Amino acid sequence: MNTLIKIIMLCGLLVGSAYAENTTTTTAKSPAQALDRDSVCTTCHDENEAKPILSIYQTAHGNKADSRTPSCQSCHGQSEKHLSSKSSAPDVIFGAKTTGAFSPNQAKEQNTACLSCHEKDPTRTHWQGGAHQAADLACTSCHVVHNAHDKVREKITQKDVCFTCHKDQKNQANKFSHHPIPEGKIACSDCHNPHGSAGPKLLVKSTVTETCYTCHAEKRGPLLWEHQPVTEDCTNCHTPHGSNVTPLLKSRPPFLCDECHDGPHASKSPVAENAAGTQGGYTGANPSSSYTGRACMNCHSMVHGSNDPAGALLQR
Repeated sequence: MNTLIKIIMLCGLLVGSAYAENTTTTTAKSPAQALDRDSVCTTCHDENEAKPILSIYQTAHGNKADSRTPSCQSCHGQSEKHLSSKSSAPDVIFGAKTTGAFSPNQAKEQNTACLSCHEKDPTRTHWQGGAHQAADLACTSCHVVHNAHDKVREKITQKDVCFTCHKDQKNQANKFSHHPIPEGKIACSDCHNPHGSAGPKLLVKSTVTETCYTCHAEKRGPLLWEHQPVTEDCTNCHTPHGSNVTPLLKSRPPFLCDECHDGPHASKSPVAENAAGTQGGYTGANPSSSYTGRACMNCHSMVHGSNDPAGALLQR
């Protein structure tokens, strides 16, 4: 019995010691102590800076009520030489170009500082080897950490950041038929994962069609009669960033349809047949009845697929 009592008392001491240690650790991350660490930097870097340094406290990176929130040293390094002599640079300087007395670190060094926290996010699993990482972009090429509003994280302004590099997509987005990106209803990141992806073109899903189906669920099916180009890749017919042919079509029917359906459509009067019935020299006197109205969808209205038992030709 005495042995049992000793074991219980010993367990109680161990639990109490662990609790005290945990309490001490939590206290060390208190908001007041976190601000004390920052005060080493903010003594000099205050509201008189050209950049809004103190605006970081209006962002998630400055929320000291969260124990995960970094300090200045968490990102910029201990920077002991900089603290002892202002002529020495901090350990890590962020940015895409030199804007002050010191040049920014290499993109890899900047990203290492960011990924020390953010690599645990599952949306950044494919950053290494991704298109943006391979292009030697730094996180700060797109993100502005010390501003209260990061333009690339807000839907209405995200396009302005992406379009600084992606000029062709900017031009397409301003065409007559486009996804509502300029209007701010959707953002580039609704379809693309800029931090890397297992799919092509940094898409959020593994294929183009899966990505499109996240919004266009009515096209997903399953359908009794499927149109093969639709199931393969939506971009067989559509240009996702914009087109002057509605709805986002690569070209107008029947020319778009003719890219695959290049035969005479089983017509008694093929398109190239003239009034005399001889091939060549089409005069318009005897056009194919299947081309009347110049739109295949006049008849084949269910172009994405049909569930009607009689819809094998996508007509119903």
